[in-house]
Amino acid sequence: MSAQLQPRSAVTDALRQLLGERLSTSESVREQHGRDESYHAPALPDAVAFARSTEEVAAIVETCARHRTPVIAYGTGTSLEGHVQALHGGVCVDLSGMDEVLEVNSEDLDCRVQAGVTRKQLNTYLRDTGLFFPIDPGADASLGGMTSTRASGTNAVRYGTMRENVLGLTVVLADGRVIRTGGRARKSAAGYDLTRLFVGGEGTLGVITEIQLRLYGIPEAMSAAVCSFETLGGAVDTTILTIQSGIPVARIELLDEVMVGAINRHSGLDYPVQPTLFFEFHGSEAGVEEQARSVGDIASELGGGDFRWATRQEERSRLWQARHDAYYAALAMRPGAKGWPTDVCVPISRLAECILETRRDVDEAGLLAPIVGHVGDGNFHLSFIVDPDDAEEMGRAESVNERMVARAIDMGGTCTGEHGIGFGKIDFLRREHGEAVSVMRQVKQALDPAGIMNPGKIL
Repeated sequence: MSAQLQPRSAVTDALRQLLGERLSTSESVREQHGRDESYHAPALPDAVAFARSTEEVAAIVETCARHRTPVIAYGTGTSLEGHVQALHGGVCVDLSGMDEVLEVNSEDLDCRVQAGVTRKQLNTYLRDTGLFFPIDPGADASLGGMTSTRASGTNAVRYGTMRENVLGLTVVLADGRVIRTGGRARKSAAGYDLTRLFVGGEGTLGVITEIQLRLYGIPEAMSAAVCSFETLGGAVDTTILTIQSGIPVARIELLDEVMVGAINRHSGLDYPVQPTLFFEFHGSEAGVEEQARSVGDIASELGGGDFRWATRQEERSRLWQARHDAYYAALAMRPGAKGWPTDVCVPISRLAECILETRRDVDEAGLLAPIVGHVGDGNFHLSFIVDPDDAEEMGRAESVNERMVARAIDMGGTCTGEHGIGFGKIDFLRREHGEAVSVMRQVKQALDPAGIMNPGKIL
């Protein structure tokens, strides 16, 4: 189900009348918009349209629909499964210019933003309100992109994912119609939940242009700690017992010893080169102290060392920036190589088994593939550091990845906790959902019968 692009001049001439200089066909701009952060090969759009409003997006999509031209929405390009590659050519709609915070309702703890607003930009805007938006996938991604890929990240164990924090959407459909889903109410029983349909739709059903989001009060106290472990199993078991004990930690991040060594070199840190957990605790002063004491007791029984604390904002920012830079730290371990980041998510009770078996597979295959994870919710990542031109090495990596995904699905988990499907995990989606994929196809056909919305992704 994919659109066939008509002669480029037909659609570009029509869009140039609409956008003027904000339509680009230059090779450098197209190259920038034809790739994401993954190892997947670039695929360039035929043109890039820089939109500034929902009305402009609707006009762009309606024009593309008339010319049966693919439409690919673009935020910041930080996705990891080939989401923005223009596999069938077409028009890339760059939403970065739609960067206004439209309203903040402090008393109701919600806000409305345009799709190009980034998470850091929103939190800077909210700084003096006593509120913040907690979803933190690491990259300073756009909130439209985060919604479209159902992003989560380091805070998901306490605050949930984008699925739980999006209240409503403005979406441009494949024929140019504009719809608004959801609203500001915290619950509704009115009809189909269309908001959740587009959250995670990866631009295959429509272009998200505005998002209504939940906000949270900034906690009275916030403290971060780092704890090193004798074994990877001890670190993972500490995570499991912490969650099963009901301790309301805000973040639990796992780094294996390979990744710890990499971030030490990349970020100028000096942590022991051992499996390590990064924690963050939110709440009242007394609550944070109680959480930390409880987790410390669990860690000490499972081979954990002393906590190294980061209580000041500057210290915590440096700690989490080092964690967020882990991918680039891994790349620096092998200059000239490419990164192949992949992820799975399993029920917390199966986490240790899944991670340890995956670690054995990596070691036996002789691959460089550090493990990191948002392990508080059962989600972990491998970052294969590989030479894409080495077919034998890529084959070993593909084999390890396939076994990891199959293992996760067999354990009742999923082929991706937060990266999404793009075109990199289409086969795994079929393995996970079986006949349900045919229902997804029917939804796609109903909303996008010409197949112009980000063709070649998910299905």
